[in-house]
Amino acid sequence: MPRYYSLGKIPPKRHTVFENPTGGIYQEELFGTAGFAGMSSLLYHINPPTVVSEIKKLKSVAPKIAIEKNMKALSFKGFSLKPEKDYLNSRKTLFVNNDLHIGLAAPKEFSSSYFYKNADADEMLFVHIGSGTLKTMYGNIDFKYGDYLIIPRGTIYQIDFD
Repeated sequence: MPRYYSLGKIPPKRHTVFENPTGGIYQEELFGTAGFAGMSSLLYHINPPTVVSEIKKLKSVAPKIAIEKNMKALSFKGFSLKPEKDYLNSRKTLFVNNDLHIGLAAPKEFSSSYFYKNADADEMLFVHIGSGTLKTMYGNIDFKYGDYLIIPRGTIYQIDFD
């Protein structure tokens, strides 16, 4: 049985024309992490979420496997990871299998010139140092040391570090 939760101003019925205060129409998006199966959210946007302003040169983010089938105990000094200016470039994958990538990141900032979307996988971030705000299409979440941030696949987000 579906449960409905609403936040903000929404039309009285779903999938109908919803005018915004400036005379335009809000753009509707049915968002789910498993296609049309499972839980979903009906989102309303000021601008269509399908509008692409720029496609930059793509680069592979596939991890490079250094040692396959490694069973040795390992110790990592994560706090000695060299900080990098951009959040996405600072991410380093340590362990990988078909279901999960585990890594570290030491970002100095998240560029405010773009938002990011991982369309392939959910993300879980643990904050070891610092604080900031996770900005998503669902709203903003403040975070601090010791917090876990769960970001469902397909969520458009940006991180502001304090």
